[in-house]
Amino acid sequence: MNLLERLNVDMKNAMKNKDKQKLSVIRMVKSSLQNEQIKLGRELTDDDSLTVLNRELKQRKDSLHEFEQANREDLASKLRDEIAVLEDYMPEQLSEDEVSEIVKETIAEVGASTKADMGKVMGAIMPKVKGKADGGLVNRLVQQHLS
Repeated sequence: MNLLERLNVDMKNAMKNKDKQKLSVIRMVKSSLQNEQIKLGRELTDDDSLTVLNRELKQRKDSLHEFEQANREDLASKLRDEIAVLEDYMPEQLSEDEVSEIVKETIAEVGASTKADMGKVMGAIMPKVKGKADGGLVNRLVQQHLS
């Protein structure tokens, strides 16, 4: 079952269960997926769908950080709920140890040795961990291993 089919099933269930929060998030994600499909002019691949989901999740996490800084707990709690719904559709996240292993392997593959090679390493790693690890974590681990 692809992401769009899963969203449709979950949307129906959310309607039946009168879960307005989940229904709202699912509708926003479906809208983003359809906008991306129109923009690309073709059916979305699983990779394209994952990119859209990542973008939606990142936007909410950034907003959550801003709301927490501004002491807006009412808005922050709503966003935490939305993030929880979105994370249900994301692939299983890699642990920090697993990401660290991938970083070490990739550094060896590209022959990186200094922080100047960071862009080369990040470019090689990100497709491997797309949707499975936070970019900030990957960045931090690459910097750690290159220093």
